[in-house]
Amino acid sequence: MIRYAFVALAGVLSLFSPSQAPAQPADGALQSILRENAELVADASRGTVQEVLDILVASELPEVPDFLATWQARELYQRDSDGLFVYVEDPDADPLTLLDISTGEVVGTAGSREVSQLRPNRGVQGVIAATLVQYRLTSEDPLDRLAALESIENDPDESHLALLAGLAETEADPDVRSRVEALLPALVIAFADDDAPRIEAIRSLEGNVSLTARATLNPLLVTRTEVAEALPQDANVARELRPGTADLGAAEAYEMLVEAGLAPALIPRDARVDVLAANIADGAVGGVPVSALDTEEARDRAYAALVAEGLAAPVPTEAEVADALRAFAFYEVYLEDSAAVTTAARETLDGIETRVAFYRFLDLSLDGLSLASIYFLAAIGLAITFGVMGVINMAHGEFIMLGAYTGYVVQTVVPNETLSIALAIPLAFLVTFAAGVAMERSVIRWLYHRPLETLLATFGISIALQQIVRLVFGALTQPLTPPDWLAGSVALNDVVSISSIRIAIFILGAVFFVLLWLVLNRTRLGLEVRAVTQNPRMAASMGVNPDRINMLTFGLGSGIAGIAGVAIGLFAQVVPDLGANYIVQSFMTVVVGGVGNIFGTLIGAGMIGGFQKFVEWLNPSNTLAAQTYMILFVILFIQFRPRGIIALRGRAAGD
Repeated sequence: MIRYAFVALAGVLSLFSPSQAPAQPADGALQSILRENAELVADASRGTVQEVLDILVASELPEVPDFLATWQARELYQRDSDGLFVYVEDPDADPLTLLDISTGEVVGTAGSREVSQLRPNRGVQGVIAATLVQYRLTSEDPLDRLAALESIENDPDESHLALLAGLAETEADPDVRSRVEALLPALVIAFADDDAPRIEAIRSLEGNVSLTARATLNPLLVTRTEVAEALPQDANVARELRPGTADLGAAEAYEMLVEAGLAPALIPRDARVDVLAANIADGAVGGVPVSALDTEEARDRAYAALVAEGLAAPVPTEAEVADALRAFAFYEVYLEDSAAVTTAARETLDGIETRVAFYRFLDLSLDGLSLASIYFLAAIGLAITFGVMGVINMAHGEFIMLGAYTGYVVQTVVPNETLSIALAIPLAFLVTFAAGVAMERSVIRWLYHRPLETLLATFGISIALQQIVRLVFGALTQPLTPPDWLAGSVALNDVVSISSIRIAIFILGAVFFVLLWLVLNRTRLGLEVRAVTQNPRMAASMGVNPDRINMLTFGLGSGIAGIAGVAIGLFAQVVPDLGANYIVQSFMTVVVGGVGNIFGTLIGAGMIGGFQKFVEWLNPSNTLAAQTYMILFVILFIQFRPRGIIALRGRAAGD
């Protein structure tokens, strides 16, 4: 009991003590270095901090990198009583728990007024960061080396050149090595002393379309416009400029002469009128009565008289301005002094820009192909029903919408994105197939050969389906989340990239194109469909039931629209009017390609998708213009090919 009483008494007494300091351990090597250079550390400046940094680096102590990172982050403290450098466990605590800078062990506590926080300025922090780079570049963790390379890229320094050159020879990690190879030429170009290594580094970038390569070369070709009596022989002149051309306006050129003190300034007419008003004497200015100053000629005459009397600054005439512009040389000069370097940079960059233009065309083509695959999936079902049955189905877009909502419902039941999408595709086909069959049996079958009534009926059904879905699911956007492996994109380089979802949709479109071709050309159903398409009466006389074929065909087209809805819902907003955004493009695709022919639909989708992306590339700020021009293109196209690219024969052709 006595022992516990003493312990309690000691605890109470400690509450009245301002600080508690266990026995001070012997200084470690790092602490000794800091104590010997305490003034350099505590009052570090950009000009003096390098001295202590060199000492720390030369010590090769393993705790130096952590110390430098802590110092740079302004988390280093010094105890006022004995100058001990420490870390603090929690800066907001009171009292502060002090930690040893080498071992991290507690060395005592102190009040916030008993320690000084060392706050290096931005300049000192930058010097420390440059020193930290060499430690991170030798780290065993590739992520540390990548972080060091990112620091170098953000704030390159001449000292980094040797470090990168050494790392390029020893680096084994492919990601780090590729980053070094991309960054090293930039440092060689910026900091090498001779032209030869700089030119070699520039040539090494030939064909490299990355943003890093272009960002490395572009600063070498930056110019400024200058004027002189003649082209300088000792300057790296990019080109001579002619005043009055698109490169250099006459007014801009003369302003350069004025700023350089090589020509008198032009005086605006308003300023001349103010001078005339300031020099009115006895009702006249320069011998011209004020009442006569109602024309430009009279005012010019009065102003000239003031100039002759030394009361106004002379105004250059148009002829004098033209003579001044002809008398001087205007030119662009590179900020880079070496002509050999700028020549190599220009040639290399021109080659890169040629490749960039090609890759941009390729990227645009891939975008068009991706959009075409979406239009193909959306239109293929419509092409089949329209071609076989001659039915203008305005509710086709709503079948796309039903497919998207089927995918949403499946995903709410099956949280796994990959499994839910795999289940949603066949289920969406079944749901929309059934909906299509029901629609054909209940409405469409009674309206064959009555296109106007069919159009109005299906349009009404489309509105009804939208309202039903809006009542069931609401008008807000519903999520249809793609799997993680579809969330990214595939990048060929910094210019060409395409989202993984678009690639998946393209593959899905290709698969369905092959499947439909096999169904229509290698199965009995396909044979009967083609027979009914070409000549329904002859097909009926051969034992084919046209009514059954129409039902199955309409259901097939609707089912394919449901699958398209799942695919479109992965990147578009799943809303009740989703299908309305694709019905117009679907009809245009069918009209251009030719109804009832999957090859025609494929070609039509390619033309519509490619044309739309091309127009968007010409006018990226106005996507509505692409839709407008696309409709005009279709209108013009059907004037020359009213039956589409691949026209049907038989009943469709006769209709």
